[in-house]
Amino acid sequence: MNQNRAVVVTGGASGMGLGICQLFAANGHPVAMLDVQEDALQREAGALRAKGAKIYAAKADVSHRAQIDSAYAAIRKELGPISIVIANAGISKAEDFISMPVEVWQRMIDVNLTGVFHTIQAAVPDMVAGKWGRIVTISSNAAQWGSSDRAHYSAAKGGVIGLTKALARELAKHGITANTIPPSLVDTPLARKGAAAGEVPPIEVLAQHIPIARAGTPEDIAYACEFLCSDKAGYITGQEINVNGGIYM
Repeated sequence: MNQNRAVVVTGGASGMGLGICQLFAANGHPVAMLDVQEDALQREAGALRAKGAKIYAAKADVSHRAQIDSAYAAIRKELGPISIVIANAGISKAEDFISMPVEVWQRMIDVNLTGVFHTIQAAVPDMVAGKWGRIVTISSNAAQWGSSDRAHYSAAKGGVIGLTKALARELAKHGITANTIPPSLVDTPLARKGAAAGEVPPIEVLAQHIPIARAGTPEDIAYACEFLCSDKAGYITGQEINVNGGIYM
């Protein structure tokens, strides 16, 4: 893999996003970490810089296009053209469909679907100019088989899968691939928070239902991203890469 290619990772301050940033940085890529968690973002970016990585970090809410555009302008100045985008930022919260407020629905769509649109569209001109690009979206197993009390989340992530496939068709002529990873159970701070709040059973209980009887790790997702963003994956596009321990096949 060309190590001079700049990588943008949204939701890069923790969980899967952080694992992805750590792996790409370890491989020598200049990495742009975007997140709304400013303290965690600066802490983790500092830790990577201390290891010699070239890192740009910026607080940005993916649902606000102006914040993405501003961050990308700085990324291009600091790291160069954007060649790889991993759209990982997202939110998840249980909400009964019957009583779901419209604003709760809209916020989920704004972050989890429209945020992916912003993240990718703002970077694509660089990829077109370079005649090479890699897009990986992090969708969800909830989009594949539904998720009780998360109709808004399932719908948004389903939209991400559809968007990814459409982009794979539209952008292939420019040397750009687009694939999605719909994880199932991954041991992240967000998952632990949901379990602690009683929204879902403990991770250890859920893991018993997975053929590979453990929760996924951020590293599991990162390794899949690493391959999909490599030259070796140049003939793979429009695919759902199910990194989920076999829970959905």
